[in-house]
Amino acid sequence: MWKPSINHSFEPMHQNELRNSEKKPSRWLFHATIIGLAMMASCKPADKTGFADDAGGEPTEIVVYNNPPSEGFDIEGSTPHAIVMADQIMNAMGGREKWDQTNVIFWNFLGVRTLLWDKANNKVRIDIPSSKMVIALDMNDMTGNVWKDQVKYTQEDSVSKYLEQGRKMWINDSYWLVMPFKLKDSGVTLTYVGEDTTRQGNRADVLRLTFKNVGVTPDNAYDVWVDFDTRLIEQWAYYKEATQEEPNFVLPWTDYQDYNGLLLSGERGDRDLTNIKVLKSVPKGAFESPEPLSL
Repeated sequence: MWKPSINHSFEPMHQNELRNSEKKPSRWLFHATIIGLAMMASCKPADKTGFADDAGGEPTEIVVYNNPPSEGFDIEGSTPHAIVMADQIMNAMGGREKWDQTNVIFWNFLGVRTLLWDKANNKVRIDIPSSKMVIALDMNDMTGNVWKDQVKYTQEDSVSKYLEQGRKMWINDSYWLVMPFKLKDSGVTLTYVGEDTTRQGNRADVLRLTFKNVGVTPDNAYDVWVDFDTRLIEQWAYYKEATQEEPNFVLPWTDYQDYNGLLLSGERGDRDLTNIKVLKSVPKGAFESPEPLSL
């Protein structure tokens, strides 16, 4: 994913030790893995809960998640353990159905710009106060409008340039907000790294995300720390190049808030996402006029 030009600082991590860990998944996760792979192989969403006996003869609950992967998700290259954990994360965040039913999301990205994402129709409006610019983009066909100081751009080459910039901003900024819902997107490979603790001292499983021929910068990689108990992502690390030994930054992913059943987090240390809103519909005229939004 594309990243803003920020000089990130971070504390050194013992990534080699973490990547070389070979801790065995727990029994309940082993059962879930088998069921999860069977579900994906059949490509049929499941919505039921079953039980199986563990080695001690006691019933172990098996939850099968309705979270089919996007076409192009790297199932063969991903760790089965990691795939199941991606489903657990989706479930903890509110579930696939709730995510699919989400129409519009608004947020302020790092105090730099605001985004109104019409998720249902694949459109985005970006307001950039520092340059007094508004970009309204239909990402289905890369058409839209660009205004500066309330004046609409008419030169085709300038409009195309800023629409493309807007697309890259949206790719980056939306990933900072909704990455947990995109773990099984096209081109993603998920790998189970091992167990670790977050900087807050919480026990977590660590997943690594790498990419194949997708996004603006497919050479990026991420590590995400998944809390043992909540199965929510509590921390992430960004690598500009997947081959790097140390990350460019490590930031918290905390302060989850409930938006009508959908959990979203805005706490990123000193780079927070604020004024997050989940809306049923786009405000009237949001993509036709540069006038300030009324939410």
